[in-house]
Amino acid sequence: MQSFPGTADMDAGLRYPGKVVVVTGGTSGIGLAIVEEFVRQGASVVFCAPGSEEERGRAIEEDLKNSGSPGKSCFQVCDVRSETDIKALISVTIERYGNLDCLVNNAGGHPPDQTIDEVSAQEFRGLMDLNVVSCFLASKFALPYLRKSRGNIINIASLVGSIGQKCAVPYVTTKGALLAMTKAMAIDESKYGVRVNSISPGNIWTPMWKNLASQVANEEAAIQEGSDAQLLGRFGTPAEVAAATLYLAADGKFCTGIDLVLSGGAELGYAKKNQFDL
Repeated sequence: MQSFPGTADMDAGLRYPGKVVVVTGGTSGIGLAIVEEFVRQGASVVFCAPGSEEERGRAIEEDLKNSGSPGKSCFQVCDVRSETDIKALISVTIERYGNLDCLVNNAGGHPPDQTIDEVSAQEFRGLMDLNVVSCFLASKFALPYLRKSRGNIINIASLVGSIGQKCAVPYVTTKGALLAMTKAMAIDESKYGVRVNSISPGNIWTPMWKNLASQVANEEAAIQEGSDAQLLGRFGTPAEVAAATLYLAADGKFCTGIDLVLSGGAELGYAKKNQFDL
């Protein structure tokens, strides 16, 4: 059953009122910003994270409840590497709200720098499960409801899925696969009116970025290098990714199969790329 905003909602200027959204990996960084933005815009959001994040997830749910935002939020424990947990996430959403309009596949991870010689087959498969198979399964179980609402899926990929990254073969592979999955799924689901798009952030200042920087010899230099990689001379923010996500869900009605790049121009122009003197 598709929901439509009432007159009061439209008068309030809300951009996604009455819609139901699932966001994976919603307790920090980009995922949390997406949850907050959709709740501000009147949506009912079910967001998830593993059991280790349950206390934080419940606190976020309570904070949003008390924030005065017009939307609603509900935290659900879900390890996206578990097919059972993903099924339960979608089931809880339908039981609670009776509908689903948008799935945001955001959960994922980025290992520290590794050469291919240092990565085991088990580690590679594990990252594929976290970054790719989880998106496949969440989409699979959400699509029966998204087809009814003529909803949409937004996959949070990465700029490096298109341009590559040093010492990150497994991560780059997973994000490249997610870009390909987005296009293939957009083709298949178009006959149901379901749009499928991706967003490729570049350097966004998140807890994950800070954690990766803390693991190198010179954290300050790593952060400065990350900031300088953009033509705009700064990191992007989770709020900017959330704004792009809202656009694709609420306004980008003629967008499907696209990858929206949020990079600050990081991929443009020439740079020093010779690896032989390193």
